[in-house]
Amino acid sequence: MSDGASPAKPLPPVDPGSHAYWEACNSGRLLLQRCAACGHRQHYHRVVCTVCGAGTLEDLPASGRGTVRSFTVIRRAVSAAFETDVPYVVALIELAEGPTMMSNIIGSSHEQVAIGSPVELDFERRSETINIPQFRLLE
Repeated sequence: MSDGASPAKPLPPVDPGSHAYWEACNSGRLLLQRCAACGHRQHYHRVVCTVCGAGTLEDLPASGRGTVRSFTVIRRAVSAAFETDVPYVVALIELAEGPTMMSNIIGSSHEQVAIGSPVELDFERRSETINIPQFRLLE
């Protein structure tokens, strides 16, 4: 017998390499990485720089602003946990600091989303310790 509750959405794995990132998200901040050797900025957290291979990466707070670089509208839920969300937008967000990240755009109809739309960071609480970075359209 079902209690009518939707299944839980999946949680990302948290490991020593991503712990600081998820801890920052949980407190409402988005972290990027900056390579001390070449200055490259990247998202998501990795062990080495994706440009020069150096392991001298520093955490860099992101402003939370960006623009929609590309997007798609998901009209069919990938699992029962997402059935109440469809249709929803999955987008590539070009952050003001340079890196591009994949995320959802929430709080707006998918018809309002366009390439080049300005967005700002928001979060979806998935558990007591996990906030998932999401974005909202700026008016």
